[in-house]
Amino acid sequence: MIHQYEEPVYLISIVAKILDIHPQTLRQYERENLVSPSRTNGRIRLYSQKDIDRIKLILRMTRELGVNLAGVDIILRLKENVDDMEQEISELRQEVTRAHNTRSVSPNKSLVTKKSIYEMIIFESK
Repeated sequence: MIHQYEEPVYLISIVAKILDIHPQTLRQYERENLVSPSRTNGRIRLYSQKDIDRIKLILRMTRELGVNLAGVDIILRLKENVDDMEQEISELRQEVTRAHNTRSVSPNKSLVTKKSIYEMIIFESK
């Protein structure tokens, strides 16, 4: 049976075995808000393949690159911001292409949108 990428189907014990880590490590990642598994009504953690890939990335950063969990958190948030901006750029390019092809833009559409300012402690000026 093939599951969807974001479908929560793996128990914590299975994920720990797949990744060769202790279940307590997964609980710590959850406490640090690095991963958010789904929960059943009985409060059992269920992980998706997307969660597993994220945990693999966390493990690579901590084991191979020596990044601590606070650093991992910042890197993951920056990555999500970049991913969001890349998606927005892609959508804006499509809008520009459509506007170019039709040679007009409806008044209720804007080709430029304002992005909220991402404030992270590391970038605050002192």
